[in-house]
Amino acid sequence: MNGSDGLYYPILTLLVASLVIMGSPGPSTISATAMGAAYGFRRSLGYVSGLIAGTVAVLLAVAAGVVAILLSVPHGAVVLTVVSAVYILYLAFKIATAPPLSRRDDQVAAPAFSGGFLLAVANPKAYLAIAAVFAGVSLFQGQRLLDATVKIVLLTAMIVAIHMVWLLVGASLSRFLQNPRVSRIVNISLAILLIVATIVAVLE
Repeated sequence: MNGSDGLYYPILTLLVASLVIMGSPGPSTISATAMGAAYGFRRSLGYVSGLIAGTVAVLLAVAAGVVAILLSVPHGAVVLTVVSAVYILYLAFKIATAPPLSRRDDQVAAPAFSGGFLLAVANPKAYLAIAAVFAGVSLFQGQRLLDATVKIVLLTAMIVAIHMVWLLVGASLSRFLQNPRVSRIVNISLAILLIVATIVAVLE
């Protein structure tokens, strides 16, 4: 086995693990889908860009060891969870009450970049999932800086891809949501799913 073969399998393992753990339904990914369905692709890009930036910030915090310090502070994890829960409840309300696309004025404000960033950095699943993926695979034995740098680059690419796919899934639903009754049912269902996904992430 040559050097490239020896690196191929750890990288593949890292990517598959990130897809399974980070790409599974959770507050961030479900909210990306819900925004796409409720507001369409273009108007949701700002919010989802915030999700991506916030998740990358969590990745950098994990890589730098900041998360371990934060969670070691008394009540640090509790504060993160409470902030996340309050914002997600607000977000679920916004999704559930979003007007149907057929009745929507472009002036109706969609959640912004800052909202996505806040959810991402206060998302309890993000810290656990990213820490598990980051620490679970070693690409370069004995070269910690190179190992961390390559993992950050690869995982950043996965974060972007995962969120964009979930947004596209939601946006693909929006074309079927011109009917006000169907739109309301789907929006309420996605809002409930967002709350459930958050509860599961907190309890894990």
